[in-house]
Amino acid sequence: MYSQIILDYYNNPPNKEKMKKATLSAAEANTSCGDQIEIQLKIDNKKKITEAKFTGTGCIISQASASMLLEYIENKPLKEVKQLTEEKALQLIGIKLTPIRMKCALLAWKTLKKAIA
Repeated sequence: MYSQIILDYYNNPPNKEKMKKATLSAAEANTSCGDQIEIQLKIDNKKKITEAKFTGTGCIISQASASMLLEYIENKPLKEVKQLTEEKALQLIGIKLTPIRMKCALLAWKTLKKAIA
């Protein structure tokens, strides 16, 4: 059902940990299933995301997509990350999702948008 890449990101998320001093942060929950994500970002004086971390609980899709998304945005200019679309966030997952699973997959994107707003 899930690709090996998604399982790897779920089982060994490279950026799932609490950040000590975040520049920006936000938390969101998917009320339909209970998934939760908090995203923390460090932004340098050149407006670049130098570090991206998350904590949370939930299904394979929500947790793996958070890890994939944060890995993707790390070391990118904040201006570029603000233009990140829902479609690009879904592309990172790389599998076809049902409408219910799309909510799980987009939870991190929604939380990221809230953090950088």
